[in-house]
Parts: sequence; C-alpha cells; structure tokens
Amino acid sequence: MEAKPDNKVSDGIDAPLWMFWKRRRYVVVFMAFFGFFNVYSLRVNLSVAIVAMTENRTVHYDDGTVGYEQYFDWSSSLQGYVLSSFFYGYICTPFLGGFISNRFGGNYVFGVGIGMTAVLTLLTPVAAKAGVAVLFVVRIIEGIFEGVTFPCIHAVWSRWAPPNERSRMASIAFAGNYAGTVVAMPLSGVLANGWGWESVFYVFGAIGCVWFVAWMFIVKSSPETDKWITPREKEFILESLGRTEGEQEKVRHPWRGILTSVAVWALVVSHFSENWGFYTLLTQLPTFLKEAMHFELEKTGFISAVPYLVMGILLFVSGILADWCQEKRYLTTTQVRRYFNCGAFLAQTVFMIIGAFILEPGPTITCITIAVGFGAFAWSGFAVNHLDLSPKSAGVLMGISNTFATIPGIVSPIITGYITSNKSDDEWKTVFYIAAGIYLVGCVVYWFFASGELQPWSIEAQERLALEQQTTEKQAPPIEKLAYSNKVNVEDEM
Repeated sequence: MEAKPDNKVSDGIDAPLWMFWKRRRYVVVFMAFFGFFNVYSLRVNLSVAIVAMTENRTVHYDDGTVGYEQYFDWSSSLQGYVLSSFFYGYICTPFLGGFISNRFGGNYVFGVGIGMTAVLTLLTPVAAKAGVAVLFVVRIIEGIFEGVTFPCIHAVWSRWAPPNERSRMASIAFAGNYAGTVVAMPLSGVLANGWGWESVFYVFGAIGCVWFVAWMFIVKSSPETDKWITPREKEFILESLGRTEGEQEKVRHPWRGILTSVAVWALVVSHFSENWGFYTLLTQLPTFLKEAMHFELEKTGFISAVPYLVMGILLFVSGILADWCQEKRYLTTTQVRRYFNCGAFLAQTVFMIIGAFILEPGPTITCITIAVGFGAFAWSGFAVNHLDLSPKSAGVLMGISNTFATIPGIVSPIITGYITSNKSDDEWKTVFYIAAGIYLVGCVVYWFFASGELQPWSIEAQERLALEQQTTEKQAPPIEKLAYSNKVNVEDEM
C-alpha cells in the first residue's frame, strides 16, 4: 500500500511561500528557474533566427535596381538538419549527466553545462559565416553541454526538495523553460529585424554567462554545505529526506532493477511522447506560422511565444495543485502522476487534431496554445516521477528517460523538413497528426504502467529493508537467541 504524505511537518519559517528568499531551498528553485530560462532561450533562438537567416530580403543596389538576397541559401530539408544538429550532441550526455552529478554535485555540472552553452552561443554567428559544417559542429557541442542539465537538476532536488514539495519545486523551476521560450521567441524576432540576426546570439549568450557566475556563487550542492541556510530549515529538509548531517555515501545504482522496471519504461515512453510534440512545435512553429499562416517574421516570434506563456503560467498551477492533492490526501502519488499526465496527453491529442483539421490562423493557433498549455500538467506527472521511484537514482533515471526523449529533437525536425518540402497545407496537417498520435500512445502506456511508489529495487527501499532486519534481530527474544545458540552447539558436537 502506498504511503500517504504527512502534512504535519513544518519548516518553522514564519513567512508566506512567495517570500522565497526566506527559504534557502526556494532560492535554489529561483536560480534553477533562471537556469532553465537560459537552457531554452539558448536552444530556441535559432528557430527564429533561421527564418531571418534564410528569408529573401529586398536589396536596393547602387545602380538603382532592386533585387532579393538570402544570407544563407538553405533548403527546408537542410534547415531541418541545422535545427536538429543541437540534439545530436544533446542525446550523448543525459545519462552521463545523471552519473557524474552524483559524484561531483548536480549544482556544479548544471552550472557548467549552461555556462559553456552560453559561450558557444556567442560564437554561433562566426560559425555560421564559416560554413554550415562549422555551425553543425558548434551546435552539436552546445547540445553535449546542455544535455546534462535535466539529470543534474534531479540530483539537486534529491538533496534539497522535501517529498511533499517535489512537484511544486520542480514545476516552478521547469517553468523557466517556457519563460525562456516566451522571451526568446519574440525578442529574437525583434533583435533580428532591428540589429541583424547575429544580435540574437550575442544577447542571449551574454545573459547566460551572467547567470552562470551568479549560480556558481549562490547555489550549493546540499543544505549541509550552504552557509546561508538557517539551522531550522536545514534540519527540516534533512529530516523529511531521512538523512542526517554529514552523511556521505557512495551511491551504487541498482541497474538491473532500473532497466527491468515497467514503471521506468512507462516514464520513458511518456517523456518521449511529450517531447515529440514539444520539439516539433519548438523548432517548426515559427516556420509554420510564416509558410502556412503567412505571418511576418516579427509577428511569428510573438505568436510562437503565446503557447509557452500559457504553459509557463499553468506549470505553477499544476505543481501547486499536484502537491495540494497529495497533502490533503485526496489522491495518492500514483494517482496524481497518472491523472495529471494522461489527462494532459488526451487534451493535447484532441486539440492537435482539431487545429490541424481546421488550419485557419485564429482557430489553429488557439488549439496549439491549448495543447501546449495542457502540457504543463504532464510535467507534474512524468517529469517528477523519477524522484518517486528512487530519489537517490533520480538523476540517472532522468538521464535515461531524457536520452530517449531527445530522439524526437533529432528526428522530428528532419521528418518535418522532408514532409513540408512543398510547403502545402496538407503537408503541415500530416505533421500535426503524427504528433497527436504519439501523444495518444504515451497516454495509454503511462496510464496502465506508471507508478508513484518507491520501487522495491530502489536504494531507499533496500536500505529500509536492511534497517528493519537489523531492528528485528536486536529485538529478538532471549529465548530464541538461546535456542539458536544451543542448536549451533549441538550441530558442532555432531
């Protein structure tokens, strides 16, 4: 039977939740929010910039004639490869990120991953002008560094997040993904129109570098190593996680249990499904709005940001609502994960189909916005499920699921580029129908096989079992011990 959360514990801090600076763990959440802001602003800026880089520009020549030129004459299929190149590197490091975060500290690896991506973003204009092959290499290396971010943040939560606050803390931090998308898409359009496409990479690269310095100074690997945390909050966090101060251990992950767990693979399928629809829209929405909806470049950036603005707002709602359902004992952890995740996937399936079927600017954009918005509730399902199954292995579990979930980032832009080679409405409908079908598959698999319980193979479950055995042995009646001793003596004499 699944354990119910205990809502009687208090962290002893007399301040409302919105005063995050009063609670050190929410300072970590605040900084992680801006970390993920940079993760996605550095990732999506090319989706808008590539429109400016490849569009036909009106050029007035010195002799008075007018012509059209492109900065880069790339076909739609080549653009698909350029957009997906980031994920060639990204898929290589999620698993590694989960592994090394336990050894070196999730906070350090998270910071370095984003910081190096920011530096490489500053070099992107030089790379593009040097040739598409050089741009490919730079984007692949960016992906390698950014691939560690999601597994590493789970390693951070495993040390900082009390069980009853996991959904809330993770959802607030993950909302930074969509805040970054909301800001980066329209601002990239404005920057490209006003100061040239190169400015897109300079501005967001510089912001990422500033964040890196702040993160490395402010955020520590655990409450025990944070000199600014209050003793009461530190005690509260450690007690809620069942840890004692100074406790250090070498984590040995139960690989056989992980790789044969149905709950883990349900999580992987769900993560893959959500990312297929998400990456399809993230990389192709500006192009879709320009080619199929016939919007101008600057408007495509603003309109592309609307769905992610809605999702970012709803992430706060979904995280608080998920924790509230657990704290009030209305739902078990498994029920919260299943209802939130599968409800979101069903809604996304329906609205993606409706939007594709209608394919008119107003209704289609509305349906896309609703579909993306509902994805916020899925993030209170699969995205924090790793911590339910095994907190100490959460970074590795996220590494495994995020590795598979990166495949859509590679495959989807390429497939979309080939499907939409003629830029017709029917081709774009096919793209949306594929995404809807994959959402539905993820919904079915997660509904039947997901779990929110601590798994029997987890490190924590094995530790509890060992502790119970030790306690049982210590509490054994003297007569039993004596009988056992006599039995041994008799056997020895025989």
